[in-house]
Order: sequence, then C-alpha cells, then structure tokens
Amino acid sequence: MDALQRRVIQEDMVQYKLFLIQTDGSSTQEIKSCLTDLLEEILAKVAPLLMQYIWQHQPFNLRYHPEKGGVPAHIGGSTQFGDNVEDEWFIVYLLQQITEAFPELAARVVDNDGEFILIEAADYLPKWLNPDTSENRVFLYRGELNILPCPSKSSSVGFKNDVVPSVTQALALLSTHPEACRANPKICSALRKRLQGYPQKIKAGLHRAHCFIPAGIATILKQRPDLVAPAVSAFYLRDPVDLQACRSFKTFPPETRVLTVVTFTRCLYAQLQQQQFTPDRRSGFTLPPRSQPQYKAHELGMKLAHGFEILCSKCRLPSSEPDAPVSCNPQWKGFIESLKKNGYFRGELEGSVRYRELTRSAENFFKQSVASTSSDLTPGEEVLQLLHSCPPFNLEELKKEESQLPQEDSDSWLDITAQDLEQLLQERSGGRADVGSQKSSSSTKQAQHDGDAEEKKKETEEDKEEEAAGYSLVAVSQGMKKFLNAMSSHEGAELPWSSSTQPFSFDPDSMTHALDRLLGSKDEELDSDDLDDDDNDDDEDEEDVEEKEEDFTGHSEMNGTETLDSLKSYMDQMDQELMSTNIGQSFSQTNFNTAGLDNDTLLREEGPEETEEELQPLDLDINLIRNMLESLSCQDGLAGPASNLLQSLGLHLPPNSDPS
Repeated sequence: MDALQRRVIQEDMVQYKLFLIQTDGSSTQEIKSCLTDLLEEILAKVAPLLMQYIWQHQPFNLRYHPEKGGVPAHIGGSTQFGDNVEDEWFIVYLLQQITEAFPELAARVVDNDGEFILIEAADYLPKWLNPDTSENRVFLYRGELNILPCPSKSSSVGFKNDVVPSVTQALALLSTHPEACRANPKICSALRKRLQGYPQKIKAGLHRAHCFIPAGIATILKQRPDLVAPAVSAFYLRDPVDLQACRSFKTFPPETRVLTVVTFTRCLYAQLQQQQFTPDRRSGFTLPPRSQPQYKAHELGMKLAHGFEILCSKCRLPSSEPDAPVSCNPQWKGFIESLKKNGYFRGELEGSVRYRELTRSAENFFKQSVASTSSDLTPGEEVLQLLHSCPPFNLEELKKEESQLPQEDSDSWLDITAQDLEQLLQERSGGRADVGSQKSSSSTKQAQHDGDAEEKKKETEEDKEEEAAGYSLVAVSQGMKKFLNAMSSHEGAELPWSSSTQPFSFDPDSMTHALDRLLGSKDEELDSDDLDDDDNDDDEDEEDVEEKEEDFTGHSEMNGTETLDSLKSYMDQMDQELMSTNIGQSFSQTNFNTAGLDNDTLLREEGPEETEEELQPLDLDINLIRNMLESLSCQDGLAGPASNLLQSLGLHLPPNSDPS
C-alpha cells in the first residue's frame, strides 16, 4: 500500500470492506438491494457475539457504501480500537466468520500499517510480497486467507509484483482461480493461531469487579454495560479542566453510592486500577483505610464515578422528545426474525424474564448498529438520556442486592514474572529458535504429562538438562557465525533460520584460496608475478629463454620466502607492541572451551598473561563470548544491542547472578 494512502487511515483504526465476488452485470440498484439484504443477515448472524462484547473505543459497524473512486459498491466500516489491539483481531475473526457463512462475499481489512494480517505470518511470506506489493492482493474468502499470486514458470495466473491490481480485477481473479489464490498452509496456520480461542475468548477477556458507585451509574450500567468503556477512557485521559467538574458531582452525587458488580475488559480494568489518583476533598468521595477489605471497591468506584461525571460535564441533555420505539422501524421485524432463525433466544418462552432481557439487549444493539439515530449522540449524551428516561432508582432495593452479588474475579493476571514474560515472548516468536525453544517446549511437555512421581522426577531432570543445553555458550558463538555468514541485501540481513533463496552465489573455497595467496600461507607461497616484472626480449632464442626462466624462478622463490618471513616478523613485532596497550590486554588467548562455563565465570576471568615468552594465537570465539556477556551485564536486564541481537538469533541466556 502506498505510504500516502496509509496516512489517510487514522492511527489505532482498522478499516474493513465486504465485496460481492460476482455481480454478473447487475445494475447499480440491484447490487445495492443485494448488499442491503446481506447487511441485515450479517448483523443478525454476528449479533449474539457483538451483544456480549465491550469495545475499547468504537464498535464494529457495517454500512452500505456506493461505488466511488474505482472501488465497487460494498459493505464496510471502520473502528478505532485505541489501546486494546484485541478489538482489531476480534474484527478479523468476525470477517472470517462472515465470509465463511456468506461465500458470495470477500473481505479486505487494513489499518495504518497496511495489511497487518501478514505481519503474523512474516516468516512464511514469499520474497516478492512486501508492503509495496501487497495492495489489493490480500482477501478473506470462504473463511480462509487468500493472496493473489505472481505469475511463475509453473503458472501464469496472477499479477506481476510491480502491478497494483484494481479491486475489480482482484475480485475477478479470486472468483475464477480460488485455488491458485489460496495462501500457503503455513500462512493460514499462523492466522488461525492468532485467532485461536474465539468466541470463548470474549468471556475470557472480561473482568468482573466489585465497585462502590453512585446509584445512577449502577442503573445505567444495567441497561448499557458497554458505557463503562467511554467512562474509563474519560478518566484515563483526564486533564485539569475535566477535574473542575468533579468538585461538586452534580450528576452523580456520592451520597447514593451502592456496592455492585461492574464488568470491564481486562484492558479497561488495568487502565483504571493502575492509575494513582486522590479525589478532591470538595467532591464528597472519601476512601477508607487501605487495610479495609473493601478499599479496592471504594477506589475503583471513585475512579469510575469521576469518569462518568467528566463525560456528562462535556454535553447537555438531548431533546426531551421521546424516541420512537424500535418496533416502529421497518427493519426491526426482519432483524428480530433473523435472530430467531439463528437461535438467539435459545428456546426461551416469549414473555419470560430471560426472553425480555434478550429482547432488551437486541433493541440496544439495533439502535447502535442498525438504526442510525444513536450514532449521532456522544457517550455523555447517551448517559444523560438513559438517566433521564430510566425510572427513578430505589436506593433501598439496590442496597439489599449487595448481599446477593456474585464473587468478583481475581486480578492476579496483572502480575507477571520475568519467566512468564520470557515464555510469552517465545510463544509470540513462534518457537523459531533452535536453542531458545528448548526451554519452552520442555515446560509445555511438563504441563501436559501429569503421571506418577517417578515420571515427574525424570521429566524434571530432563528439563534441567535441556535448559543447560539451551544456555550453552557454544550456541552463542555458533549463532553469531551463522548470522555473519548469512547473506544480506539493502533491505537487511537474512536471519539464520530463513529459508529464502540466495540472491547471488558465493564460493567460500575461492575466497579462502585468494586470502591464502594474499597473506602468504604455508601451502601456497606468493606468486612471482606479484613481486617483480618480467622483462624478456622477444628476439632471444629458446635455450636462453629456458635458462633465464629457471634462474628467474629460483630467484623469485627466494624473494617470496624472504618477503613472507619479513611480513611475519613485522606482524609479530606489532603484536608485541599491542600487547602492552589497553587494546591488547582486552583480548584473551584462552582456548575456547566454554560449554561448561557460565556468565559469571567468563566475566571474572582475567586478561592474558604478559610474562609468556611466546604469544598464543587469539581465540576469536572466547573473545566474542566475553564481549557479548559484558554487554549483557552492562544492560542490567534492560533491552539493548546485545540482548536484541541474541533474541533475533533465537538465543536466550540466563540473567547475571553475580552483581559484582
């Protein structure tokens, strides 16, 4: 995708479009009618998932868009996901389900980074595919990822990598050659792994917590649990001007506080819980001592109340004219019938309590996603409208419900150890490393097998051996050699585990042979042509030439040997002089036998002895390891050049246990 076009998409925003694969020469009105009917069916299909989801900033929304700027008519929308990137991947899951249920549709989804789906499968993409050549080539079709190919010797299907196909051309190729457009199985597997866990992941991403909040907020959240998101964002992004409205709390007086259960997403809960905030004394919010068991509920409720008060302070109550009931909307009847066909009411009897709750949720979803009236209101206006339209709350009844509240969820997931973080990073890297993956695979193996005590003991011993092998410093040296020997280009170095083809051939034997000739190895001495010029006359007879050549060869061999000895002597003198400097003392002549050494042993090892009569040749491996470990030690566990390089090579070393 072109860089200028990418700038049009706002940061932290995802755009999605659903196209008809085949239009069959239909008129514009026929295409619009078809897409409008599909829109109602799609919303009814995904409504059960969307009703229980809490969005960070903006919800998933679909609208009909006519043909414009070469882009065919389609169903599409955009969602700003803010700090919760899971919203973006949930939308990808929804599009996958939609294209699987409606095979006549193909979906495109991009954000400000372009085709972000391909980032998950970056290790398996073809060499020609990059951000500049991926425009209008990546689609979700029939629930699978499709990438329009480039023509090759085996197949002429596709577009050249320097050609940007139009959306119409791309859809035509996708409909006529679906098998050729299917992405590589490894790429599809990487996408399925990222989406693994949905739709159960929706409930797993929620967090229920006890909060002391004003009764008005408790009443609103019973009707619209999703309004907790803009309230948390308002508190999280507050400024001094916003806090001026929180000195009096005219909308939600703190005297009406009750204990209730509030459902957050994990992202919203973390944003609210991690904020350090002291309320204004004039606000009326007082917190109990930290030792009290309900201190956290008071603190969370106080912060949430500030967020709702900030929302309402920025707007006025909308028109007092009551909204028309959703039953008057001509689309409501078809929408509710589609919900019944999809089993939304789960066999509940019409008129029962549960049936009425599901109907109320369906009405709220219809107002937000299908009808366009509520989209004109800000979250603060919606809060004021609900507060005005709801019947007056009964404070005594709400206080009675406090004894029947369900248990809140544990927030232990907020605490993560260094080992947990390392394991998460290894899982996100896909286990590409040959060395670093051993530790994670052993822990997975230990979690899967819960046999007898003897088997567990054996597994523990095996884990220790594998962990020790994973921390072998020999692997660090070998990994660096592989990295230095790997080919590179103007786009960067190829990682050692890359399976890409080499851009050009390289003969290491020829290179070694040339270096030996240049440095004068013992196997092959310097050529005479590199030392003297040959001044033979053309009019000499053959016998004189042969005698002269024999004399010249012997003379050149003697000069070559003398030159080689002189060069070696010169190099030895340079080594002697350098050994007394800081540069010379920074190197070690110790033989490389680090398989059993740890970081502390190597860092404590002293430099070379100056009393040796004969200089020992430098061991490049041991010096590489020493310098690498010293760099890691100076980083103090933080990110730095050494740790980033080792991480990219898939090498993981334990932290330095010796603070000295």
